[in-house]
Amino acid sequence: MNGAGLTAALIGGLLIGSAAVLLLLFNGRIAGISTITAKLFFSVAGDRFWRVLFLLGLIGGARIAYLVYGHVPLPRDSFPVWLLAVAGFLVGYGTSLGSGCTSGHGVCGLGRLSLRSLVATCLFLLTGIVTAVLVRHVFGVLS
Repeated sequence: MNGAGLTAALIGGLLIGSAAVLLLLFNGRIAGISTITAKLFFSVAGDRFWRVLFLLGLIGGARIAYLVYGHVPLPRDSFPVWLLAVAGFLVGYGTSLGSGCTSGHGVCGLGRLSLRSLVATCLFLLTGIVTAVLVRHVFGVLS
C-alpha cells in the first residue's frame, strides 16, 4: 500500500470509529449497518430519521472520498452472476445468524470488549479466508 492509500485507510478508520462512538454516545445505538438498514424498513416512524441520516452519511462519505481521491473501485466482470447471488444470500443469512455484521461486531463489539463479538469477528475472518480459497482455487474465479 502506498502512502496515499495508507492515509486514506487511516482517515477512513478514524471516521468509522468516530461515527460509531458518536452514535453510541448520543443515541445509545450500536453502529451495525445491517441492523440499521433492516430496522429502517421495520421500525416505528420516529426511529427511522437517525437511520436515514446515518445511511446518507455513508453514501455521502463515499462520494466525498471519490471527489477527494478521484478513484472509484472497478466492478469485476469476471465473477459469474450466480456466484454473486449466492454470496449475497450467504452474507444476509450470516448477518442474521450472527446477530450482526462486521461493523457491529468488528468495530463496535470489539471496542466494547465483547467476547461474543470477538468470536463472531474471528468466524467472519475464517469464513472469508475459506471463501477466497474456494472461489479462487475450486471455482477458478480470478480477480
